[in-house]
Order: sequence, then C-alpha cells, then structure tokens
Amino acid sequence: MRHIKRRTLIAAALSVVMSIAIGLPAYAQGDGKPITIVVPYAAGGTNDNFARLLADGIGKELGRHVIVENKPGANGIIGASYVARARPDGTTFLLGGSGPVSLNILLRPSLPYGFDSFDSVAMLFDGPLTITVPTSLGVNSVDELVAYGKKTGQPLLYGTMGPGSVSDLYGRIVSKTFGIPLTAVAYKNNNSALIDLMAGRGDMNYATPVPMIQNAKNLKVLALSTEKRSSHFPNIPSVAELGYPQLKTSYWTALLAPKGTPAAITNEVAAAAMKTVKTKAFQQVLIDNGQIEKAGGPQVLDAQLQADRENWGKVINENKIVIN
Repeated sequence: MRHIKRRTLIAAALSVVMSIAIGLPAYAQGDGKPITIVVPYAAGGTNDNFARLLADGIGKELGRHVIVENKPGANGIIGASYVARARPDGTTFLLGGSGPVSLNILLRPSLPYGFDSFDSVAMLFDGPLTITVPTSLGVNSVDELVAYGKKTGQPLLYGTMGPGSVSDLYGRIVSKTFGIPLTAVAYKNNNSALIDLMAGRGDMNYATPVPMIQNAKNLKVLALSTEKRSSHFPNIPSVAELGYPQLKTSYWTALLAPKGTPAAITNEVAAAAMKTVKTKAFQQVLIDNGQIEKAGGPQVLDAQLQADRENWGKVINENKIVIN
C-alpha cells in the first residue's frame, strides 16, 4: 500500500508539472540561455533606455533572463553585423532602425550584411522629423521659408549627422520639393548642430521635436513630417496638411533576428515586445522622447523595409550617393 500511495503521489506531482509546462509558451521553456538585445549605440542614450525597458518587459512575459548589450560604432554597423553573424537560435536580437539597417544597406555596397541577413520580429515605434529654423531668421511658416529661400539666392544651410543620414537625405527631398537650394553641413551629433542653429550659424534642421520645442525661445518648428497633426504636438502643422505629402517620413525602431531564427520563437518575442510597448511606463517614455507607438508583427516591419527600399532608395539613386 505504501508503494502504491507513493507512486500515486509522484504521478500526481508529475501531472501538475506537465500541466504547467504545457501552459507555458515553448520559448519560455528554453534551455536557460539569456536572450540578448544588441543596441548598436553607446550606453546611456535614448535607444539604450528603450532597450532596457523592452528587455525587462520581454523577460517578464517569457520568464527568461534578457540582457542588453551595447555594440556602438560605425553608424550602427558593428552592432548590426554582430547580430547578422549570430546563431539563429533565438538568443540574439537587434534593436535596429532606419540608419543601422535600411540606410546602411542602401548606401554601402561593401556592407557585410543585407536585408536578407535578418528576419523581421516586431515593429516598435517611430518618430517624426521637424522642419525647424532659428527664430533669428524671421520666418514663421513653411510658405515664408520657401519665399525666403527663393529671395536670398543663396543656398540655405541645414545640419545633418553626415552624408547618407536621415537628416541629409531628408534635406535633399525638402530642397527638391520647395525648389530652393540647400547645403548640408555635417555634425558629430545633433546637440552641436542645434547650438549652431540657435546661434544663427545655420538655417534649418530636421531633428526630432522635443529638443526643438525645449528651445522655443531660439528655435521655431514650422512643421512635422507627418500625415496628420500629432496629439502630442497639436500646435505644429503636418507637412501633408500644408500641401507637401511627399515630405511625410519618419525614422523607425524595431526588433530583428539573425536570418533563419525559428518563426515560433520570433512570434513569441514579437508578442512580448508589442505588449511591453503598450504598457503605461513605455508609453510615457515614448511621449517624453517625441516618439509614436507603431507596435506590429513581422509583416509591419517587412512593409516598412520595403517602403525604405522604394523611398530612400529613390533619393539615394537620384543623387548618386555611395558610401564606401
């Protein structure tokens, strides 16, 4: 009787364990290896902060240890290359974006990775650019800016993060759309560009809204590169409502995995990531940084990558921009 009772208890315990295991996602029952989210930028920056919130949320959702590893350098190429070469076993992901992924691939023929080096996991969020001028320019609308540019007869200077950056390419689209000559001036970072802009040593900038609005005494935001007005910035018109829908653009942030990562894994990570982005804490950080939620699965990111090929690719080809 004792042996029978003991066997019964063991069987019952195993039944409970199995029922719990069956209820867990397959990925949550992983081999215990930590999941690594690679950030292709230095620690302490905006993307790093987003990555750590994301890691915490995914870890809680999947019951896995998730760490953030910063691999900065070469305009995001070092971090992206690392992930492209990683084993597709579901333990390594890239917090990628417009620059490290799309623009690098479209601009650099000798790059060690391409669009087919990654599997799309989840789109997370994107952000608008601004058309901003110094208040000293005396321009208060896009129409006034166009009139000013045509009247001066001299190219207006706009700050960029270097040749082929989002701000550089966007300036080329603005120049063509407005029919005014613009000259790009490269800076090491956006803070340096804003200092010069506020001092009147530049004419335009296309950075994100928050730092521009924080310096409203010296800077005037004329428009956002959006289809509609943002609820976060209701007093700033969109380029579309001003009659320039071709100026609508954004820079996105998403999760990607090495090519060949099992779909069962990427789908579970995508679900956990999207749930995290929709939390109150994450939403607040998005607002604080002027970003817009765009949570979606692999199909949403695939569509974005295709749009980048078509839109940014056209600008790059028209201007014959190649970076070696």
